[in-house]
Amino acid sequence: MIDSAGKRLEKYSAIAKQEVLIVTVEIDGVGDRIAIFKGFSSSLTSPTAFDPDVPVIPDTARIVAIDRVASPYNPQSPQYIQQGLTWEEFQPLLTALGI
Repeated sequence: MIDSAGKRLEKYSAIAKQEVLIVTVEIDGVGDRIAIFKGFSSSLTSPTAFDPDVPVIPDTARIVAIDRVASPYNPQSPQYIQQGLTWEEFQPLLTALGI
Protein backbone atom coordinates (compact mmCIF):
# COMPACT_ATOMS: atom_id res chain seq x y z
CA MET A 1 0.00 0.00 0.00
CA ILE A 2 1.28 3.46 -0.93
CA ASP A 3 1.22 6.07 1.83
CA SER A 4 -0.87 9.19 1.34
CA ALA A 5 0.80 12.51 0.59
CA GLY A 6 0.18 13.63 4.18
CA LYS A 7 1.83 10.52 5.64
CA ARG A 8 4.79 10.89 3.29
CA LEU A 9 5.26 14.51 4.38
CA GLU A 10 5.08 13.44 8.04
CA LYS A 11 7.75 10.79 7.41
CA TYR A 12 9.93 13.39 5.72
CA SER A 13 9.63 15.74 8.69
CA ALA A 14 10.49 12.93 11.11
CA ILE A 15 13.80 12.53 9.24
CA ALA A 16 14.44 16.23 8.48
CA LYS A 17 14.07 17.37 12.09
CA GLN A 18 15.73 20.70 11.38
CA GLU A 19 12.79 21.68 9.15
CA VAL A 20 9.15 22.59 9.53
CA LEU A 21 6.91 22.07 6.53
CA ILE A 22 4.15 24.61 6.02
CA VAL A 23 1.71 23.05 3.57
CA THR A 24 -1.04 25.06 1.91
CA VAL A 25 -3.90 22.75 0.93
CA GLU A 26 -7.41 22.91 -0.38
CA ILE A 27 -9.83 20.47 1.24
CA ASP A 28 -13.31 20.28 -0.29
CA GLY A 29 -12.89 23.78 -1.69
CA VAL A 30 -11.68 25.28 1.60
CA GLY A 31 -8.11 26.49 2.07
CA ASP A 32 -6.01 25.46 5.06
CA ARG A 33 -2.39 25.75 6.19
CA ILE A 34 -0.80 22.75 7.87
CA ALA A 35 2.40 22.73 9.92
CA ILE A 36 4.29 19.43 9.88
CA PHE A 37 7.16 18.97 12.34
CA LYS A 38 8.94 15.86 13.62
CA GLY A 39 6.33 13.55 12.11
CA PHE A 40 3.20 15.33 13.32
CA SER A 41 0.70 17.53 11.48
CA SER A 42 -1.41 20.35 12.86
CA SER A 43 -3.70 22.80 11.13
CA LEU A 44 -2.79 26.45 11.58
CA THR A 45 -6.28 27.67 10.65
CA SER A 46 -8.73 24.93 11.66
CA PRO A 47 -9.21 22.62 14.65
CA THR A 48 -7.04 19.49 14.55
CA ALA A 49 -8.48 16.15 15.70
CA PHE A 50 -7.04 14.73 18.91
CA ASP A 51 -6.91 11.27 17.31
CA PRO A 52 -3.57 10.90 15.46
CA ASP A 53 -5.19 8.31 13.18
CA VAL A 54 -7.41 11.05 11.67
CA PRO A 55 -5.33 12.53 8.85
CA VAL A 56 -4.91 16.30 8.90
CA ILE A 57 -4.31 16.14 5.14
CA PRO A 58 -6.95 13.78 3.77
CA ASP A 59 -6.46 11.89 0.51
CA THR A 60 -8.97 14.25 -1.15
CA ALA A 61 -6.85 17.33 -0.37
CA ARG A 62 -5.12 19.23 -3.13
CA ILE A 63 -1.64 20.39 -2.14
CA VAL A 64 -1.25 23.97 -3.34
CA ALA A 65 2.25 24.72 -2.03
CA ILE A 66 4.90 23.42 0.37
CA ASP A 67 7.30 25.71 2.21
CA ARG A 68 10.43 24.32 3.87
CA VAL A 69 11.22 26.46 6.92
CA ALA A 70 14.16 26.22 9.31
CA SER A 71 13.31 25.08 12.82
CA PRO A 72 12.41 26.57 15.23
CA TYR A 73 9.49 28.08 13.33
CA ASN A 74 8.76 31.71 14.09
CA PRO A 75 5.59 32.79 12.24
CA GLN A 76 6.58 36.47 12.53
CA SER A 77 9.98 35.88 10.91
CA PRO A 78 10.17 32.50 9.15
CA GLN A 79 13.57 31.40 7.83
CA TYR A 80 12.66 29.84 4.48
CA ILE A 81 14.80 27.08 3.01
CA GLN A 82 12.53 26.79 -0.05
CA GLN A 83 9.18 28.40 -0.66
CA GLY A 84 6.16 27.64 -2.84
CA LEU A 85 7.13 24.13 -3.94
CA THR A 86 4.47 22.15 -5.77
CA TRP A 87 3.78 18.54 -4.82
CA GLU A 88 5.59 17.47 -7.99
CA GLU A 89 8.65 19.59 -7.11
CA PHE A 90 8.76 18.18 -3.56
CA GLN A 91 8.55 14.50 -4.52
CA PRO A 92 12.27 14.14 -5.46
CA LEU A 93 13.15 15.06 -1.84
CA LEU A 94 10.92 12.20 -0.65
CA THR A 95 12.40 9.79 -3.17
CA ALA A 96 15.95 10.73 -2.13
CA LEU A 97 15.09 9.70 1.44
CA GLY A 98 13.34 6.50 0.35
CA ILE A 99 9.88 7.77 1.29
